[in-house]
This record gives sequence, structure tokens and C-alpha cells, in this order.
Amino acid sequence: MSTVTVTGTAGEDRSDYTRDESRSIRRRSLRLLGSLISPLRWQLVLAGVVLVVSTALRVIGPLLLAYGFDTALPAAVEQMNWLPTIGVVVVYLLSGIGGAALIGWYVVVAARLTQAVMLELRKRIFLHTQRLSLEFHESYTSGRIISRQTSDLDTIRELLDGGLNELVSGVLYGVFTLVALYFLDWQSGVILTVAGIPLFLLMRWFYLRSQAVYRESRVVSAQVIVKFVETMTGIRAVKAFRKEQRNDDEFGELALKYRDVNIRSIRLFGTFEPGLMAIASVALALIVLWGGIRVADGSILVGTLLGSVVFVRNFFSPMQEVAFFLNSYQSATAALEKVSGVLEEQPTVPDPEKPVDLWNARGHIRFQDVHFGYSDDRVILPDFTLDIPAGQTVALVGTTGAGKSTLAKLVSRFYDPSSGSVSLDGVDLRRLHPKDLRRAIVMVTQEAYLFSGTVADNIAFGKPDATMDEIRAAARAVGADAFIEALPDGYGTDVNKRGGRVSAGQRQLISFARAFLADPAVLILDEATASLDMPSERQIQEALQTLLADRTAIIIAHRLSTVAIADRVLVMEHGEIIEDDTPEELIAGTGKFAQLHAAWRESLV
Repeated sequence: MSTVTVTGTAGEDRSDYTRDESRSIRRRSLRLLGSLISPLRWQLVLAGVVLVVSTALRVIGPLLLAYGFDTALPAAVEQMNWLPTIGVVVVYLLSGIGGAALIGWYVVVAARLTQAVMLELRKRIFLHTQRLSLEFHESYTSGRIISRQTSDLDTIRELLDGGLNELVSGVLYGVFTLVALYFLDWQSGVILTVAGIPLFLLMRWFYLRSQAVYRESRVVSAQVIVKFVETMTGIRAVKAFRKEQRNDDEFGELALKYRDVNIRSIRLFGTFEPGLMAIASVALALIVLWGGIRVADGSILVGTLLGSVVFVRNFFSPMQEVAFFLNSYQSATAALEKVSGVLEEQPTVPDPEKPVDLWNARGHIRFQDVHFGYSDDRVILPDFTLDIPAGQTVALVGTTGAGKSTLAKLVSRFYDPSSGSVSLDGVDLRRLHPKDLRRAIVMVTQEAYLFSGTVADNIAFGKPDATMDEIRAAARAVGADAFIEALPDGYGTDVNKRGGRVSAGQRQLISFARAFLADPAVLILDEATASLDMPSERQIQEALQTLLADRTAIIIAHRLSTVAIADRVLVMEHGEIIEDDTPEELIAGTGKFAQLHAAWRESLV
């Protein structure tokens, strides 16, 4: 039995992946990163060359210092030859100025690389999430989607902007410094190499411990974001049911957990930094001690010892930045994993490879042996067949869960049947060109969503090239013209966020005008009159009788008054049609619809 299921993990915040799953996720993340960097590889090469040269210029300073004290200065004092000293000073200044200039250039090149990567990644997430099927958006919480586009991308940007620069420059600087130290004094180089063993162990301990802490941190962080976004999104329901205190308590618990995790992270740094300082101090002390002994017996000169000391201090100075990178690296890796998870998702309702054009749809809908379920244990339409001739208005009636909205979603191709077919004018919706499908079939739901912008913009959403006269005509057709003209700026009034400046009924009327302006062959009204008061509903019914005369309409409504305009009523129960006739015939009978109609009439008395 085929069922609809959500594919992949969609980058879900989890810490219980198996080793194979973790490897697969890392490979997926690296593929994404590679695809982002590949078009910029020459800029990346340029940045690398600039960084290598600038690091080399920074490293030669102690070598010049050693040469100055051991050779140039004695030549000036004993032989009155100032040329070597002047040469050391000039080279030192040129290397410092050149290194600074190259570092500045590198910062600019790296910033351009980062912004190019972030621009491409941000566009990819937005475009891809729009293309994903409705099934994904119904299962993936809005808070997590917002987190992918905001905090996760900011984390990746911070890594590319600063953390990666610190790592590469720190590692390069450390390697160049060690090589230069061996060149200057191999014995001091050996001491520094031996000191690198406890340094490596300390950094490995810090990385593993911070990795464990961060795994917990990212889960709690996601929970905090989701709780905040969903509470603010559903603030009307929160206030209506007086759930502020309960939400405060729940959010407070999550915030405390997040604080505790961050405190553990800070304690790790509190152990790491003193440990790093201790290793650096011991290494420096050993080099000074051994170097001092050799200076005393004439094995090396003072300048060599001084240069060695400076090299050791320079070697340890970027190690703290490297450790900071390891911490931000984990955060960015987790963010990249979650982003790549979303981009890895595939639409469960894919566009056809060879689409069929249907320029002039008539509106003939046919379900043929359709089987559909949201999961293995939730089959909605077991074996469904239905024929709706073009131009017919059909009302779907039944209890909650009978399959009415599922039928509407299949007609709109928000979902595909597990087996069987749904066709428009004889063309399977899975083969129909997406543009023709969206032009031919329009659904108006109970949630009349309005986008930020003017009333006119919202009405013209389905037909952006509509003239103002067409927009006004659509509004008049559904009876919305009067209240729109009464708004402060008429059709130019900004509806504000989600239509906050108009009532629920007015939002629904605007969504009706939007659908009518699109002029579809098939119009689906899924509980679309639920937000209207009785006068507005009667006004809509009058408009519908005219506007639906030449198009196929599927009306889903619990209000039986809306059903009166239908040519045909289908009573559904458990995914099957148990009654199918005109409203008059069904009312005159003794079946389910007659009982519902009688109860409705009694409620009006």
C-alpha cells in the first residue's frame, strides 16, 4: 500500500545520529559547500596566495631581529659600518608595510568571497523551500524554516567571515614560525615541537568536550527559537485562551536549560585558556634557560636567543583564535548540516518531465480509482472514483475527517494520489504543465492570507498584470468594493502584516476577489465562508451564483446555507460518497443530508 511520507530529515535538530548517518550528513554538507565555492575557485586561489605571502612577510621579523643583533649591530659598533643596520631597518619596515597591505587586501577578497557564498546560499534556500510540496511545509514548523534562513545562515557567515580566516592564518603562521625557528635555532625548534604534544592534547580535549556541549546547545537553541516564533505567530490564540503564564513557564525552562549549557561552555574556555598559557610559559622558560646556557658558553649569540623567544611567543599567540574557531566551526557545521538537509529535500509532487499544455481548460474533473493516505495507518481515500462535468458546482458535505479537504488538495495537486489518477479535461494532473495547472485551478481556504502591500496588490496576486479597472470589477463582483473604498486610501491602503488592518470577513472577501480575478476554470472553496458574518455570506452567495455560472466549482462548507447554490451535493463519510444528488432531492429524502439540513433549520429558529 502506497502512502505519502515526508522524505529525509530536513536538517532536523538531533544529536542521536548513528555513525553512518553522521558521515552521510557530513558528505552532504561538503557537497553543498563545494557547489557554493566551485564557481569562486579562482578568487579562492587569489585569497590563498595573498594570505601565504602576507604570512611569510610577518614571519621574517624575528629573523631580521636576530640578524640585526648578531651581525648588523656589531658591524656598526666595531667597524662603523651602518649599512647592514640600515638594510635590516629598511627590510623590516618594507616587510611590515607589505604584510599589512596584503592582509588588508586579503580581508577584502575574503569578504567578497563570503558575501558571494551567502548570497547564493540565501537565494537557494528561499527558492528551494518555495518549490517544495505542501506536505513538507505542513510537517516542517515555521520556526525551523525561519531558523534556517536567519540564525543558521548568520552562523555560517560568521565562520566564513572571521573564524575560517583565523584558522587558516593561525595554522599558516604557526607552521611558518616553526620552520623559521628550526632555520634559526634547531634546538629551540625541538623544544617547541615537544611542547606541541601537550598543546595538541589540550586542544583535542577542548574540541571533543565543546563538541558534546554544543550538540546539546544546538538542540536547546532550536527549541527556544521554535517556542518563541510559534508563540508570537499564534499570539491571538495565546491571548484568547490566557496561556501567557503557561508559555512564560515553558519558555523560562528552555531559557534556563540554554543558560546552563552556555555556562558549561564558558567553563571549558576557563580551563583551556589557563592550560594554553601554562604550556606557552613552560616552553618559553625552557628555551630561555637552554638558550641562556648556550649564550654563556658561546654556542649561540644573544640575537639568536632573542629571535627564538619572539618566535615562541608568536607561535602561541594565534592558538587561542584557533580554539575559538573550533568552537564556531562546530556551530557552523551544525548549521550547514541543517541547511543542506532542507536543500536535500525533494518535492513529493514533482513537475512533469514532459509537461502537457492545456491552454483553454474547460474544468472537467475526474477521480479514477484514487487511493490516498497521509501515512500507513491513516488512509483517507481507499478507492475513490468521481466525475465532475465542466461547469458544474459541487458541494461536499460530511463530518470532519471524511476526506473533503483531502479531495480538494488532490484537485489542486498539493498532493498526488498513491495510486489511480486525478485528471483535468482528460489530462492527468501529474502530466499537466504547472503554469496551466495553477491558471486553471484556484483554491480559496478558510485562512484568507494577505501579504504585506496594498489591497490592490493582494487582489492582483494571481494576475499581476491586471489593470485597476479589472481589480475594481473583481472586488465589485464579490461585494468587496464598498468596504475597500471606505478604507483610508481605498485600493491603495496598506493591509499591514497578514492583513491586520482589515477584519477576518474583509480579508476573506479580498481573497475571493483575488480568486475571481484569476478567472480559473475550477474554483475550490475550502470552508471559505467560515469567517464571514451572515450578511457578508449572503452577499457572497449572490456573487457566486453569477461568477460560478460558467466554471467548475467545488465547495466545502459546514454551513448548509452555502450549499444551496450547488448543482450537486456529495455527502462523504470515511473517504466514500454515501449520497450524491441535487440539494432539493437530498433534502426531500431521508438520508444523512436530510438529517443535517433539518438540524440546521432547527438551529435557525
